[in-house]
Amino acid sequence: MTLANSSLGADYAGFWHLRAGLHIAGWELTKPLEVWVNDLLMAVFFFLVGLEIKREFLYGSLSSWRAAALPGLAALGGMVVPALLFLLLNRGGPGQHGWGVPMATDIAFSLGVLLLLGHRAPPALRVFLLALAVIDDLGAIAVIAVCYTAEIQFWLLALGLLCIGLSWICNRLGVRRWWIYAVIGIGGTWLAFLHSGVHATIAGVLSAFTIPLARDGGRHDVAALLQRELQPIVNFGIMPVFALANAGVRLEGSLAALLAQPVTLGAAFGLLLGKPLGVVAGCWLGQRWLGAPLPGSWLQLLGLGLLGGIGFTMALFVANLAFASDQLVAAAKLGVLLGSALAGIGGTLLLSFASRHATPERT
Repeated sequence: MTLANSSLGADYAGFWHLRAGLHIAGWELTKPLEVWVNDLLMAVFFFLVGLEIKREFLYGSLSSWRAAALPGLAALGGMVVPALLFLLLNRGGPGQHGWGVPMATDIAFSLGVLLLLGHRAPPALRVFLLALAVIDDLGAIAVIAVCYTAEIQFWLLALGLLCIGLSWICNRLGVRRWWIYAVIGIGGTWLAFLHSGVHATIAGVLSAFTIPLARDGGRHDVAALLQRELQPIVNFGIMPVFALANAGVRLEGSLAALLAQPVTLGAAFGLLLGKPLGVVAGCWLGQRWLGAPLPGSWLQLLGLGLLGGIGFTMALFVANLAFASDQLVAAAKLGVLLGSALAGIGGTLLLSFASRHATPERT
């Protein structure tokens, strides 16, 4: 944001619009740098998210219906309430198509903040937040695929799905060479999805679901190998580059007027208020209908819901997809940055306070 609003603002914007790509024997694939970041690098990010989702559903905190029920309801509430709040503030306006912006939780940021709390965040809360964020992101991926997809080229989509099927067959045949899955995933699935109209990042998630995964994480666990190798690349490379490319909101005109825009308010309040209210409502329904035990006190769950309001990466990504207007994209991003920051600070303070007043049985 400092760069975008400094004397280097024009250079900053111009840099991300520079075109780069490949020219091979008359075949050309060139895109602006910003598109390479959002379509290729983020496909790697979503691939890593897909591996995490698969592991949690097969062997982790979501491996049984009973274990998944409470975080599932909490995640559902944490998606529906922010979307409804956004729509309430933007109903009938040019920004109403952005209802998906405040729906998703940034797994890395929310868990990172929770881990900073140390012993003040009981292990049960960490497991619950991970499960909630995984289901939350799965819902966001579905929204991107269904609601923020351009006109579809069905033959290219079919080709991409055929590559997914080939990758799954390799898994079933016992292929354990990671580079084979990389060639199929990038050379086939990603390229086909890139030109199909379905966002290319969906290719990353679907490809992840076909990767061999073992319970013990041994040498035949290709998913574990890829997670270990990709985690630092994503955390210390892709995420900072994505943030640098997408968080540069230029503040033109009165800041008060920008903050008062319905899209800005919808994104900010969706994350800051909608998320915790939806999460707590989902937990209440889970306890009332299913008798599911809570992982902490109601105050701790409210704090956890606030941490779920750290939408950052996913929310910024959806903002790019939701709007064609630069002004609306900037307003949505400003709301995401503001809402995520306040939710993170509020969740940290509330969980710190709640831990000091929690009963021994809860901690």
